[in-house]
Amino acid sequence: MLQTTLRPPASKLSRAKLEGVLTSPDAEGFVGWLYQQGYRPSTVAEFLRSLPAWTDWMRAAGLSETNVHAGFEAYKLQLSQHGGPRHGSNIGQRSLRAASRFIRYLEDKGVVGRKEPPPSPIAAWPLLGEFRAWMREHRGLTEPTLDVYQGILIGLVETVGITPSSYTPEKLRNFVLQRARSRSVEGARTIVAAVRALLRFLGATGRCPAGLEYAIPGFAAWRLSSVPKFLGPVEVEQLIASCADDNIGRRNRAVLLLLARLGLRASDVAHLKFDDIDWCNGKIIVCGKGRHHEWLPLTQEVGDSILLYILYARPPLPVPQVFTRALAPLGPLSRLGITEIVRTALQRTGIKSPINGAHVLRHSAAAAMLQQGMSLAGIGAVLRHRSSDTTARYAKVDLRLLSEITQPWPEGPSC
Repeated sequence: MLQTTLRPPASKLSRAKLEGVLTSPDAEGFVGWLYQQGYRPSTVAEFLRSLPAWTDWMRAAGLSETNVHAGFEAYKLQLSQHGGPRHGSNIGQRSLRAASRFIRYLEDKGVVGRKEPPPSPIAAWPLLGEFRAWMREHRGLTEPTLDVYQGILIGLVETVGITPSSYTPEKLRNFVLQRARSRSVEGARTIVAAVRALLRFLGATGRCPAGLEYAIPGFAAWRLSSVPKFLGPVEVEQLIASCADDNIGRRNRAVLLLLARLGLRASDVAHLKFDDIDWCNGKIIVCGKGRHHEWLPLTQEVGDSILLYILYARPPLPVPQVFTRALAPLGPLSRLGITEIVRTALQRTGIKSPINGAHVLRHSAAAAMLQQGMSLAGIGAVLRHRSSDTTARYAKVDLRLLSEITQPWPEGPSC
């Protein structure tokens, strides 16, 4: 192996004062690759300081760069059992992170082949992949919902088996009741929905008797019994105002405004693309549940915040999504990333939220619309509810609007 002194480009070196030693035939290329991925100079310096712990161990073990995947796993095992040779556990963990990036660099460069990923649940049970495709096409389910269903159905397969023809009402009921025992009512109903959806698919494709889904018990829940949990206007403004005046803060402020002013879901914001914004007419198009596309008004405040982020804070990343990660590795911001922005803002402001996630701002937007005098029908249109019952829950936060959904007693006058 060739020992090479690493120095980033002069402009980077003056800011980060990077200097380190790494064993690699293409060490300079690794540094350049890290910068291309969006890593900061301080992070690059940390990788360069930590990586020799792994490369030294590889050399002592007689492993070459053609064995990096096996060497990585062996080193990780060594750390878990003994803390690593001549290195403390913290240094060892940092060297693991640096080694994983270095291996990714070698894979991208073609020096080593990519490690085969573990078999996915769909590979182990191809029928699960057919189910997901069928639900997307015929029911319009979104990927997050299908992911939730998949976790439940993997448990079903492990418990009942992979042969649909052997499914019996007793086996299915026992699985649902056992799985739902420690869940909330909403969690139990999700389990029922996932299993029934699978059985409808299996029945429709002739893999099990049609109508088997009716053997699955339901879980009672009073209609409109829950009260929406939301933040007050002052708390919402505190969250928005807590964003710093830097690149990350500008992105986070635009995200929070979309959630709090338009009541978007986290997935709506994550999937927002440049082509979805009509700047001339002040509108954005959102694809919600069931693949329904709806145009929503883009207010001046929200539009200005998005534009400020795009022009001055967004990394020059060639992806269609508007919001991207600010830290390496660069890429589109995920639904979980949007949720984490809200959670971090709640922690930063010390606000005790009834929901520790992005959905609390959707409820808060609906509550704010009520206080401004908007009708339930109008709120349902903005939030894109497919059922008026969903919107009717928000009447509970304003007693004046309860009259819109009251029903008279049989043979009696209306209230």
